[in-house]
Formats: sequence, structure tokens, C-alpha cells
Amino acid sequence: MNTNEMDAVELQRQRRKRINRIKSAIVFIITFWIIASLLAIVILSVQVALLNKRVKNLEQAVSSGITIDSPSPGNTGTTEKDNSEKTTENNDRFANLVTGIDTEDNMASETDAHEVYLTFDCVPGDVTNQILDILKLYNVKATFFVTGDESEEAQAIYKRIVAEGHTLGMHSYSNQYSDIYGSVEDFAKDYTKISDYLYKVTGLRCKYYRFPGGSGNQISNVNMAEFAGYLKEQNITYFDWNVAAADTASDYTSEQVVTSVIEGIEQYKTSVVLLHDDESKSTTALALGTLIEQLQAKGATILPIDDNTKSIQYIHADSID
Repeated sequence: MNTNEMDAVELQRQRRKRINRIKSAIVFIITFWIIASLLAIVILSVQVALLNKRVKNLEQAVSSGITIDSPSPGNTGTTEKDNSEKTTENNDRFANLVTGIDTEDNMASETDAHEVYLTFDCVPGDVTNQILDILKLYNVKATFFVTGDESEEAQAIYKRIVAEGHTLGMHSYSNQYSDIYGSVEDFAKDYTKISDYLYKVTGLRCKYYRFPGGSGNQISNVNMAEFAGYLKEQNITYFDWNVAAADTASDYTSEQVVTSVIEGIEQYKTSVVLLHDDESKSTTALALGTLIEQLQAKGATILPIDDNTKSIQYIHADSID
């Protein structure tokens, strides 16, 4: 084999080595991207599962009553020592905390009279006026836990609620969980805003509050007892509910609203009924007349919340030190 042939063979060998290196690099890159993609899919799947769980918890808290455990206190931006001290303080403060909607003294027997409080988580609008018209027709008073809205229409509704003898309560200003439940300071800011705003519009300082999602919701990263304790310090009474009207689904019927409430109130001496009146709840307004008639036919007394109303609370305020 002459020199030229040997050079040609060597060049061919070098070319094959380069090709093999390129192939190896391509295989490595493809393998890396496959592994990275699979890892990303796993991480995203976990995140989606956690998000779905939180959404499901919220839906259950809003639509099915409050039968869930309180979340653990959440702390951010603190040292390990601060967290330990804060946890100890909370454990001491909430050592005697009592939770649960169904209390023995409120369970009804067949002979007990029923007091029913129709309460609306209120986003003021046209449906609110429809509901107020029906309540006026039947001469029935209810309770409206309202959110903040500075439009002239909403201000007129706030004033109408008060003028017609209904109870005006607070349901936060923003109704945004992330804003309200970020910390006690965030909650206090939102509470002050809705309290001062309603006082400015109506001249009435509201005394009653309903937590968005209820006091037993699992959305908050801060123990809901912290917020309940804050309201207690402000001499504000908060109300959850022990009967839900099944009006949170998109395709509910007026018959479902009536049936859910009538069956629910039979369990209790005092029933606080959760209804809604945002713009998608015209069916709730449609059901209201029939609901009132059936409640009255059962001998139930329909009342607005006042200082004599039995507190229906998942987190019992009187057990917070």
C-alpha cells in the first residue's frame, strides 16, 4: 500500500470517528431532552393535581357546607426560630378551639320549631333587585353579605337593603382569596375597606361578616382561626351556614333550590341558609317565592340575622382565646 492509499485510509478513519462522535452527541441530546421532557411532565402533573385539589376544596366549601379541617398556620419571610415561636403562640391560643357546624343543642326533633335565616352572598346587581322585590312581596326579611362595588347601581342596592329592613353584612370588599387571606394584615385591610365603605354609603356600621368560602375553607395558607380571632377583637360576629341551597352549579334548577333548603332545615332548630344573587343566579330569584311559601307552610319563622341569632360557625368564636 503506497503513501497515497495510506493517507486515504487514515482520512476515512478520521471521518468515521467524527461521524460517530456526531451520532453520539445527537443520541445524548435526544436522550437528555426525552428525560427533561418526562421530568417536566411529572412536575406539571403534580402541580395540576395540587391545583385541582385546591379548586375542589373551594367548591366543596362553597356548595356543600363546611365539613373540613382547618388548615395549619402558614408563615412566610420568617426565621426557623420565629416560626417555632409563632407556632407555639398559635398552639396556646387555639388549644381549646372548637370546630363543627352540627352542634347537639341545635339538632331538631319532630316537635321543634324552625327558625330560618335566608342569607345571600351578595354581588349587587339586577338579580339582587329581583330578590328584594320578591322579599318585599312576601313581607320577608333576609340577610345580604355584600362585596364592594362603587357603582351607583350597587350603592342604590346597599341603601335599599337597609331601607327595607334587611340585614346588611360584609362578605369582604374584593372577594379575592389571594388578597384577603395572604395574612392577617391583608385581611384587616380588606375588612376595614368594606366596613368603612358601607358606612359611608348607608350610614350603617355593619356588625356581621361572612368569610368568602366560610371559616372552614382550605384555600387560606393562614389558619382561619387567625382571621376569626381578628373579627372577634373588632366585636364582629361572623356567620357560616348549615344549609346550602344548591345554587352554585351552572345548570341548577329552581326545584333543586327549594328541595335542598326544605330538606336541610328539617335537621336544625336554627338554619342559616346559603344562597347567591350574582348575575348568573336568576334561577335562585325564580325559586325564592316558592321557597318562602313552603317554609311558611311548614310553620318555619323566617328572620333576618340580628344580635339574637344563634351563631352558626364552623370555627366557634367563643373558643378562641
